[in-house]
Amino acid sequence: MIESNDPKAMDKPIVRCATCDREVEHYNTFLSPTNEERIVCWECTGRDEKGFNAKRDFRRDARSGVIPR
Repeated sequence: MIESNDPKAMDKPIVRCATCDREVEHYNTFLSPTNEERIVCWECTGRDEKGFNAKRDFRRDARSGVIPR
């Protein structure tokens, strides 16, 4: 028998986010090397990943008045 792994079809319980302490339905569960579960909601995960691929010295020149042409 094939089990469905569709997130919309799975009935996951409502839990509290470890970062923002909100009750959420959509979350990720992370396991530490000591086998402890850490539940983080999608909003906090997206906030952590924002700008992940940007260089450290990246800045927008247009904000300082320089418009590259």
